[in-house]
Amino acid sequence: MKTIIEGNKLIAEFMGIENYEANGYTNFIYEDDNHRTHVDLHYHGSWHWLMPVVETIESLGYEFIITESRSKIKHNTDHSIDIVCMRDAIESKKQSVYLTVVEFIQWYNENK
Repeated sequence: MKTIIEGNKLIAEFMGIENYEANGYTNFIYEDDNHRTHVDLHYHGSWHWLMPVVETIESLGYEFIITESRSKIKHNTDHSIDIVCMRDAIESKKQSVYLTVVEFIQWYNENK
């Protein structure tokens, strides 16, 4: 498993958030209403940050299922029922979804 920093960076790149390297760190820029802001990434701790990622994954033709403390993603673009990735919560439902998202993006980047 990646660290939270690595996982958040992976998600931000998947979501197309602009970034640049400076002093050995990756800095992310979020643009909203023509206003550019440097941001700390909070995919691991905020449903507000995490749910747009879930929606993006679903827009690619995958089914994202969240049940109790488990989450999984099924590949349904070819009408199969293959599970791409699945995680049980370690601490919370949000953590389960976050870990599933990170696992999916790793899989997606290797298989696209």
